[in-house]
Amino acid sequence: MSSQDLSITAKLINGGLAGLVGVTCVFPVDLAKTRLQNQRGTDAYRGMTDCLMKTVRAEGFLGMYRGAAVNLSLVTPEKAIKLAANDFFRDLLMEDGRQRNLKMEMLAGCGAGMCQVVVTCPMEMLKIQLQDAGRVGEAYPNLACAGCPQGLAAEPASSRSYSTGSAPAHKRPSATLIAWELLRAQGLAGLYKGLGATVLRDIPFSIIYFPLFANLNNLGVSEHTGKASFVHSFGAGCVAGSVAAVAVTPLDGSSENSDPNPQERPG
Repeated sequence: MSSQDLSITAKLINGGLAGLVGVTCVFPVDLAKTRLQNQRGTDAYRGMTDCLMKTVRAEGFLGMYRGAAVNLSLVTPEKAIKLAANDFFRDLLMEDGRQRNLKMEMLAGCGAGMCQVVVTCPMEMLKIQLQDAGRVGEAYPNLACAGCPQGLAAEPASSRSYSTGSAPAHKRPSATLIAWELLRAQGLAGLYKGLGATVLRDIPFSIIYFPLFANLNNLGVSEHTGKASFVHSFGAGCVAGSVAAVAVTPLDGSSENSDPNPQERPG
């Protein structure tokens, strides 16, 4: 195996591990974001902390990780596609991939964002339906699970309360059941509902993130080793990710509100 193959393999492994760690650490925040963005009518939550506290009281600690299995399963191929595509386009557009050219870096990021939606769109579709199931049951009793295929009912609000302890045992919609119902009713297109909004979110994110990270990381490259330290790379990633996330948050909200069955939402 050539050194280039080893480098690509190492990048894919690093990306996959980083994705798994990232999902595990920040998934509760992502769940709160989804439920806050998707509130309708009377707000059930006053903010992120209130949302997480009510989730834990109603559904137990693991309720904060509703839908995490989908992300944990698909985040590795998603990151692999994203990183491999970015490296491919950088090499294609910038000779050795190291020459600093902001326009080409942004174009490479655009290509990476376009490629990753193949996995991201169905992953987000299933994750959001599972994350939102508890919120819908609390806020809108007697309504079907918003965004779920017809026949998947949400838990009535009367069956659980915000008291200490976990929610009563009952059958909840699973990612497998939602995916099967979508495929059966709408075909493969059912898993790609909201594709346009996802593309409009992921492409700008990658256009901002990859060039910004590369340039910030380059500022810390040591003349002796030719590499930036872990601390510097970590900080560069945090800054680049934060800037990109803030920039695309409005588009992220439109992506999460792309409902397969909008008629089931209250007006």
